[in-house]
Amino acid sequence: MNVLRVLIVDDVPAVASLHARFVDAHGGCQVVGTAATGPEAVRLVRDLAPDLVLLDVFLPGFTGLEALRVLRSDGTIVQPEVIAVTAARDVDTVRAARMRGARHYLVKPFTADDLHARIDDVLAERRVPQSVRPGLDQDSVDALMRPGARRQLPKGLSAPTLLVVRSALAEAGEASAAEIADLAGLSRVSCRRYLEHLADSGTATRSLDYGTAGRPRTRYRIAAESRCSGPVAASPQR
Repeated sequence: MNVLRVLIVDDVPAVASLHARFVDAHGGCQVVGTAATGPEAVRLVRDLAPDLVLLDVFLPGFTGLEALRVLRSDGTIVQPEVIAVTAARDVDTVRAARMRGARHYLVKPFTADDLHARIDDVLAERRVPQSVRPGLDQDSVDALMRPGARRQLPKGLSAPTLLVVRSALAEAGEASAAEIADLAGLSRVSCRRYLEHLADSGTATRSLDYGTAGRPRTRYRIAAESRCSGPVAASPQR
């Protein structure tokens, strides 16, 4: 799996350093640069061609939203995914970020797990198995176009990531959350949540492995009756 190349944009060095540590802890990402101003963010996106930008809104020079407008109007670059990371909570700023193409919007302060869940959404879209790419149904298209619209999924889960985790589990046959995280290139915490959802919904089964030292390890396997069903399972309505 190719790593996700990430540019950190924040004018506070301590915050930029913290976000870089969050990114490095994910395992599927690599920080390729940092920027502290709007103009510098635009220049580094053009020079470094990152896959993902963590973009603060309040920046010297010009704002992150203005940097996003400039980048989206530049037809000469490969457009990166953007996660807005900001203390701004007003409706106008959130709407402007969405309209200018931000994939997610994280309000500071946030945890590493919060960021990892959003990064996993970006990674999952890139890693949708080739077998399902030629003929997406409407639900799959909606999942890729609007990952925040998690139809019948618990809060914090998205259909693209669920598809990748389920496909990785089907390929592995039986695996732990750590093994699926390594196989799919996603964070271990997120993979565990998705595997637990698959088990709770009946798409997968879980068992305990007592063959390792310390606490028993939970292992997962695709349920036999789900092997021929669609790739994304949702919890039954209650």
